[in-house]
Amino acid sequence: MFTRFLLLFAMLFIATHAYSLTAEEAKAIAVGEGDTRIEALRASIAGADDKTAQFIQALADDAVKVVGDKPLIVRDGKGVDPVTGAEATLPDTAEDIMNNNRMRGEIDAALASLKLLSPDATVRREAVKTLQGDVDESKLPLLDKAFAQESVADIKDTLGMLRAAAMLGSADQSKRLEAATLLAQSSQAATKTLLIERLQVEEDPAVKSALQLSLSKVESRLAWGDRLGAIFSGISLGSILLLVALGLAITYGLMGVINMAHGELMMIGAYATYVVQGVFQKYFPGAFDWYLLASVPVAFLASALVGAALERSVIRFLYGRPLETLLATWGISLMLMQLVRTLFGAQNVGVENPSWMSGGVQLMGNLSLPYNRLVIVGFAFAVLGGVWFLIEKTRLGLFVRGVTQNRPIASCMGVNTARIDTYAFALGSGIAGLAGCALSQVGNVGPDLGQGYIVDSFMVVVLGGVGQLAGTVYAALGLGILNKFLEGWTGAVLAKIAVLVFIIIFIQKRPQGIFAMKGRSAEA
Repeated sequence: MFTRFLLLFAMLFIATHAYSLTAEEAKAIAVGEGDTRIEALRASIAGADDKTAQFIQALADDAVKVVGDKPLIVRDGKGVDPVTGAEATLPDTAEDIMNNNRMRGEIDAALASLKLLSPDATVRREAVKTLQGDVDESKLPLLDKAFAQESVADIKDTLGMLRAAAMLGSADQSKRLEAATLLAQSSQAATKTLLIERLQVEEDPAVKSALQLSLSKVESRLAWGDRLGAIFSGISLGSILLLVALGLAITYGLMGVINMAHGELMMIGAYATYVVQGVFQKYFPGAFDWYLLASVPVAFLASALVGAALERSVIRFLYGRPLETLLATWGISLMLMQLVRTLFGAQNVGVENPSWMSGGVQLMGNLSLPYNRLVIVGFAFAVLGGVWFLIEKTRLGLFVRGVTQNRPIASCMGVNTARIDTYAFALGSGIAGLAGCALSQVGNVGPDLGQGYIVDSFMVVVLGGVGQLAGTVYAALGLGILNKFLEGWTGAVLAKIAVLVFIIIFIQKRPQGIFAMKGRSAEA
């Protein structure tokens, strides 16, 4: 009992005599040379109280003036003493405090340090992110205090890395060794930079050896993050190519129509999403987060109707004449682009992500999976499942396959082949519209949107095997992942060339694609 009483008394004594901002310290932080002010600022946060935090925040807000050599916080045009909180006279001769970029950086770091003790976990998490790469030994007491009372696992782990980074500059060899050992567990790119910088100035052989070992472990972990990031980027790109190519798999793969306006049908879907966004912003601002769900059917119908009109007015007269179809649809693509420029202007328009698609999942220090990309990947496979079900399990799909394989016999069996052609072309066009809706969430929407994907989508369909949905999936994901891995080694331009060369060689060796058509349709 007596021991507990002494411990309680000691805690009360420490709390009573805790750090409190003094007039001399406020003056040192606000007045003088930059290095002196920075040293005073760093010293103040070790055990800062509310008054210190308010004074530093006022400095960040440019709300501090100097009267003689005394700093005053300016509130509502009146001066307030930062130490006592009493109102003070603010004469016209009061001078503004000049903070250069270095001082502002120190002030921001000090505020972030103080937020480490906030009761709000979100505030603490943001403070930890702000402090990464900007810690030194002067912040170690506050980091120790924050680390000791932190209860959230991910914040505590990051605080541990920050403490180790702060100890790395210590004059104590044992602390530097401990820091080097702890930093070996980090997966942050900033830690790699920190270790490299410390290696350049470290003279102690034991510490240098520990730093080199930690650096190799961090680099290995970052390399895995880069590889996984490239795979995810490839899957993301492949899902976009899959969405674009699914429509072509029907119009070109099943119907044999070389539709050079397919990219513009995708563009129409993107602009339909933009229009729906504008409607929600103007008439339903409270439901803005749900505009994307309303955009999906609108984008599909807009592109499907344009596709149906295109098939009825032009394409139906050109079946079996691929060169004329190519030239006609290329001319139509130019007309559609000019129409969009006339209606919406030549400049790109922005389509915002709903709040539930903002942010991402942080898996490693250098690996983050954005929510908008994850949603697009899921959306692409949902559309793929819907197309497969429609083609394989419905009456319309049966008619489409029948007309594709043997048009005369299908007509003799009572199938209205002209109507099926229109339905199939509208379906492929509508899927292109869905691709445009998805693409609007990862970039700007403009009249030339479709031009960047039309060639790639044709390559996906040809590589996968004409008329084969499974081949389209493998080709889209394979090309996406291959392209992203090659970009990391050769750059974007050379990666594109290498992929094109690969496709040319592959088609020469296997002209039927990954999956060849089987049965009588392959001989037709």
